[in-house]
Amino acid sequence: MKRKLRLMSAVVAFTLIFTSYVFGAEQPILAPDFKLRDIYQNTYILSSYRDKQPVLLFFWATWCPFCQKELRALNQSYAELAEDGLEVLAINVGELPDTVSSFVASYYLAYRVLLDIDESVASFYGIVGLPTYVLIDQKGYVTFQDNYLPYREYKDLISKTKSQSKK
Repeated sequence: MKRKLRLMSAVVAFTLIFTSYVFGAEQPILAPDFKLRDIYQNTYILSSYRDKQPVLLFFWATWCPFCQKELRALNQSYAELAEDGLEVLAINVGELPDTVSSFVASYYLAYRVLLDIDESVASFYGIVGLPTYVLIDQKGYVTFQDNYLPYREYKDLISKTKSQSKK
């Protein structure tokens, strides 16, 4: 029953986000708030970034070869992303802390790595495949979600979110 409810909520969230992109919904979707711990047991709350800076969520897993490629690319781009005011939160989906910590140590990741052990945050965001990027503007609204980050256009996306946030 619990698994069925989680699946239904994921489908609903995905449908809402997808239809807003396809049909250009007038009302932006507020990103579901969450509270997760990182690999060092520090707690992070998404809403604490609201009205401060845009956030890039990156959903991934250690077993995913595409995730590994994207983690490396994200690590190489992290300094530039941070300089542009973007907070990067890499959210591991469904794995134990020891597995993730060992993996992160071998990859020397520069950004925060959070643990979604029970996959509830991934479910709220309607994540159906890994890796998945979610860009959230300064006001807390989802402005982009896909299995890739458009590195050539991300500055435009950030500018767009900053200008939308000032309205």
